[in-house]
Amino acid sequence: MTLVRGVIAIDNTLVTHEGKLIEDVGWCWDHADQRHVIAHDYVISNYVCPSGAHYPIEWRRFQKRDACAEDAFKDHTLLCMELIDEAITRAIPGDFTFDSYFTSAKILNHIQSKQRAYVGDLKLNRKVVYTGREQKLQEVARQIPWEAKKPVRMGSTRYWYFSKQLRIPDVNHPVRVLLFWRERDDQEARKALVSNRLGWEVIRMILVYRHRWTGTETFHRDGKQQLGLGDCQVRSGEGQTRHGYLVSAAYSLLMRSLQQSRAQDWARRTLTTIGEACRAVKAETLERMIDWIVDKLTVDHWSITDIKAVLAYS
Repeated sequence: MTLVRGVIAIDNTLVTHEGKLIEDVGWCWDHADQRHVIAHDYVISNYVCPSGAHYPIEWRRFQKRDACAEDAFKDHTLLCMELIDEAITRAIPGDFTFDSYFTSAKILNHIQSKQRAYVGDLKLNRKVVYTGREQKLQEVARQIPWEAKKPVRMGSTRYWYFSKQLRIPDVNHPVRVLLFWRERDDQEARKALVSNRLGWEVIRMILVYRHRWTGTETFHRDGKQQLGLGDCQVRSGEGQTRHGYLVSAAYSLLMRSLQQSRAQDWARRTLTTIGEACRAVKAETLERMIDWIVDKLTVDHWSITDIKAVLAYS
């Protein structure tokens, strides 16, 4: 099945810094490294095109309550809802997807009120209404009979799933929940997805949700590793904001250069990753600088002192 609307993926990421006096930085728990780090906490929305190309849309920087003016504090839920409204206001088409951190009733209700679709990760300890009473989702999974589980392939791996329309406490609309098991005989489910599109089949929900990685994790990784997302050490929040937008713009321009039918004019071959594009830009920039130096020395007869002065000023 081909998605024609694209997907809007929302996630948060920590951007670590060295300076403790940078505006809005604070000690945050890094789940990947299992330690506290000095960082900015960003909530970012990304658009994944039907072609697979993906671009950052907008972001919000989290501010801790003690750093905010009275009644100005915004938690991650409010920041996420702002990004949802931003995408809708800009008429960006697509279904929303996010991890379990953002599948709160408030966010799900908000998207439903905007008449947009969503697919989110659902924690297995989340309570749902099943057989007339509230139960944890993992408890529901243990009750699903062997014959009710159906096979589905994700890449080369086969999983077993069960799909049912349920209700979640405080969510004001019915939802479709998908439960996944690694083996058909397993009692404990491995994962659960939730959507407000009751008629969607399992493949449609998986296709939307898998773009959460494409749309967020790859930008977070490449922005930090290739484009210096966390390298800016200026203290002002305004400077950090400008740096963030410059990184987003550079990422979007590089993304447009990938997977072209022919190599870009400044590239030696067709580019497939942001890392390759960054290295190609650096190589082209160095080559042009060397050509410029040679030209100034041999044609314009500049002195080495004059060339150094221009390069130092640049």
